[in-house]
Amino acid sequence: MAFKSRNYPPEHGILVPIEHQGGVIRRLLATTAMRLADADYLTERLLANDARSLYSHGSKQLRHYLENLRDGNVNPEPDVRIVSNFGAAASVDGDGGLGYMACRVGMAQVLKATHEFGMGACTTSNHFHIGSAGAWTRMAVEQGFVGMAMSAHRNRPDPNQPVSHLPNSSPISIGFPAGSQPPFILDMGGAMLPYREDLIREMPNSYFKALGISTAIQVFSGVLAGINRERLKPPQTKWTSNQGAFLCAWDVKRFMDFEEYTAEMDHFIEGARQMQPFPGFDRAELPGGMEWQWERENRERGIPLGDENCEELEVLAAEVGVECGYDQFEVTRF
Repeated sequence: MAFKSRNYPPEHGILVPIEHQGGVIRRLLATTAMRLADADYLTERLLANDARSLYSHGSKQLRHYLENLRDGNVNPEPDVRIVSNFGAAASVDGDGGLGYMACRVGMAQVLKATHEFGMGACTTSNHFHIGSAGAWTRMAVEQGFVGMAMSAHRNRPDPNQPVSHLPNSSPISIGFPAGSQPPFILDMGGAMLPYREDLIREMPNSYFKALGISTAIQVFSGVLAGINRERLKPPQTKWTSNQGAFLCAWDVKRFMDFEEYTAEMDHFIEGARQMQPFPGFDRAELPGGMEWQWERENRERGIPLGDENCEELEVLAAEVGVECGYDQFEVTRF
């Protein structure tokens, strides 16, 4: 059973080797003015999400990025700078580029501080979309750290709208490493409930909690990151640099023995996976568990690309003179 609110492998499509899909993404990005190293980095991030079946933040983002890069809304060659750095805390300016470039610098700073101080935190601003928030927490988890990442876009409260409209899709991700079990990777948007007056009256506490969580996300990665500064808004800037992020990590070893922690975490996760699944599902998984399994399978057999996704990429590729070469994989059709 597939819920419309999240990513799933497609029911119909073809299997594309991961190296081939990476080549398609890289050739499409080569049609922009991005630096080669930045295009390579973005290819890695989008390809990793395709491999996890997180298509919404994988290759499906390419049209959005290419159009904004080509139209001059996003700086293709940003001069990303650390503008503040004190102890375990830092702040990064993305110079109007894609948020990936700012978060690459910011997360490197966070991990460096975490190795040195046991924790690190960084805000980023003056940039466009950061991609999947879970991509940044996974970097911490891979080093045995707990990671947290949030992102927000410029969003001023409208006095003509009900406060229940304030929660939006600004994401939060929290990641915990594990041992032999899948790591826990929460990656979700802050808007969790539909605006329906009957539901608000029926379960107001749920709406109060959703308002609180989304507001915290927007304050951490928006207000605290400084995305509302006048210099970052048109006409003072020509870039669509309307987003910010908050990145942080904690070293598990500063709290308890790492082997003891992973043993306890594995015991907890394994126990949860042995519980009864949600109705309509064939197994119980904690956040990140399904993506962990899909990535392992897809890196071996190929990425399952649905017919709609393939068509979208082929149309985009034709517009910029790039070949996708998906026809050769029709023999893998499912």
